[in-house]
Amino acid sequence: MVQSITDANFLEETKEGVVLVDFWATWCGPCRMLAPVLEQLDEEIGDKVKITKMDVDQNKAVAAEFGIMSIPTLLVKKDGKVVEKLVGYQPKEKLTAVLEQYI
Repeated sequence: MVQSITDANFLEETKEGVVLVDFWATWCGPCRMLAPVLEQLDEEIGDKVKITKMDVDQNKAVAAEFGIMSIPTLLVKKDGKVVEKLVGYQPKEKLTAVLEQYI
């Protein structure tokens, strides 16, 4: 299951390995379309990639720190460093291809 993270635990949860962070909000249509795609990815490659989501309405500090202006925005972090930033809905095939570069 995709893990929810917060401003308080963001650094701890994203400091090791490959982590996908989905910045989203409950009112965002494309975010809701992306949610089942992320759940599928978690089932398929969740042992190699930690897939997380962060509600931007409840966690403004991290979103501001990374300049998140529109959602959904996906950050891929590897060992604590941002290596990719994707804005908008992404199909599963594209996300898989992006993540496999860092696994």
